[in-house]
Amino acid sequence: MSGPAAAAAGPAAVRAYVGLGANLGDARASLRAALDALARLPATRLAAVSSLYRTRPHGPQDQPDFLNAVAALETALAPLELLERLQAIEAAAGRRREGPRWGPRTLDLDLLLHGAARLRTPRLVLPHPRIAERPFVLVPLAELDPALEVPGAGPVAALRARCGEAGILAREPAPW
Repeated sequence: MSGPAAAAAGPAAVRAYVGLGANLGDARASLRAALDALARLPATRLAAVSSLYRTRPHGPQDQPDFLNAVAALETALAPLELLERLQAIEAAAGRRREGPRWGPRTLDLDLLLHGAARLRTPRLVLPHPRIAERPFVLVPLAELDPALEVPGAGPVAALRARCGEAGILAREPAPW
């Protein structure tokens, strides 16, 4: 399709992946509410959600364990617009960006992948710069799509095999 009709249809949807994590307050409820908010984003459909994983904190260990999952979205939102929306969902959940890096949080939403986009800006790097070294991301991501190709890094299944499952404590019943 080309011409005015194509322009009216808007940008084509791409598959984006979002990492979800929380370790303060009712983390299960925070993740469930975040998924509800992701499902309500404009020009976006919540396509799939991984199981829920209890994980050791990455960074300072003097904090509660995390609950982590990955969501797949079909979205026509541009990467930076999607990032802004993710940060608004975090803020609505009480997320504050002060304190130690990798410290405790009510909600953490990381844009992991946005189609095959490779992007490096002061606000956003895609694919997520540490995706290949984090079992708490790769295990749920491999559950959703082990053949998924991470631009510049390789297939998720191979990354997961290389990374292992360090820090994954348990697969938990998902509240969704």
